[in-house]
Amino acid sequence: MTHANAPRGLRLHIGLFGRRNVGKSSLLNALTRQQVAIVSAQAGTTTDPVEKPMELLPLGPVVFIDTAGLDDDSALGDQRVAKTRQAFERTDLALLVTDGAWGPYEQGIAAAMAERQTPVIVVRSKADLPAPEVALPPDLPVVAVSAQTGDGLNALRHALVDHAPADVISQPDILGDLVGPGNLAVLVVPIDKEAPKGRLILPQVQAIRDLLDNDAFCLVVKERELAAALDQLKSPPKLVVTDSQVFLKVAADTPPEVPLTSFSILFSRFKGDLLSQTLGALAIDTLRPGDRVLIAEACTHHPIAEDIGRVKIPRWLTQYVGGALEFTTVAGHEYPEDLSPYKLVVHCGGCTFNRKAMLNRILQARQAGVPLTNYGLTIAYSLGLFERALRPFPGVYEAYRAHRGEGRG
Repeated sequence: MTHANAPRGLRLHIGLFGRRNVGKSSLLNALTRQQVAIVSAQAGTTTDPVEKPMELLPLGPVVFIDTAGLDDDSALGDQRVAKTRQAFERTDLALLVTDGAWGPYEQGIAAAMAERQTPVIVVRSKADLPAPEVALPPDLPVVAVSAQTGDGLNALRHALVDHAPADVISQPDILGDLVGPGNLAVLVVPIDKEAPKGRLILPQVQAIRDLLDNDAFCLVVKERELAAALDQLKSPPKLVVTDSQVFLKVAADTPPEVPLTSFSILFSRFKGDLLSQTLGALAIDTLRPGDRVLIAEACTHHPIAEDIGRVKIPRWLTQYVGGALEFTTVAGHEYPEDLSPYKLVVHCGGCTFNRKAMLNRILQARQAGVPLTNYGLTIAYSLGLFERALRPFPGVYEAYRAHRGEGRG
């Protein structure tokens, strides 16, 4: 696959793991042809994981994650190790770097990746230097590389292509399959205080690109202009997609026969698991005043007075439940290891995450027995628009109705 036809929003996350000073940072610099990571003979140079986005043909956009060693026993070692373990969850393809050693440490990382069904390539670093003869695992691909001479780098690039997960390379459409070639989608984009100055937010941009890639038409309007725009169309659109914050107004202005959903719900399907998050939203009916709810968002935008995760969703849930709930908000890669204190996790669409990270969070919640749902699904449920927002997804809609005992007998 070439970069020209790479899927929209593809971000293959490649994690570099291994002991301290085995050459992870030098390997990253050699692969990117840039001095993006600090290289030093002093052990434990890498602190927080260094993330480097770049174009890597023929894979297209990738993100390399250079991590600290799990054997870090320095003053900040525990924090560094915690950051490295967080990187496990968002890694699509792992490079297990070793300077020739192979023991319980390396086996532990390989086992952690196997548990997450993450492919592993063993990189024998410092191949230009003599090393003890150690039997490397026969069941994992091994590439010998010298960051100093460049030997083996092309072989490693080929290995990255060969072992990249198929579900990352062949990601599904965001909404193009729901609209189809030659049909129109109307995207409703509020320009409010949280809208970034001079641009659209990432899910909106990716939706536009996805429609263009699928030879569909796209009309972008603000919520106040939606009714007038629909009146001027010769035929109704195939789909209306709205920012979840203005669900009520957009639902009122969109004819009931026109399919309607939100960007966040589309991204639940694109980045996560729409069915499990749909069923997770049903837990809203079990909430009682005083219950704890975790609000999790992938990005780290600067919140304002009417922030959707910190203000609007808590307000709508509180009104629905009829009493005060206890909300905890986390952002970015910060996420509790123990979810058991919470009755519900409400997650954003994850537009800045890769699908691996979102699926790992969904799996973590399932293992903890805590329902996890999505911003858009939560808002639609709280405002009485849940079924309408699900109708563009017939399979999920029917599964939801069957779960509620309303499906066809």
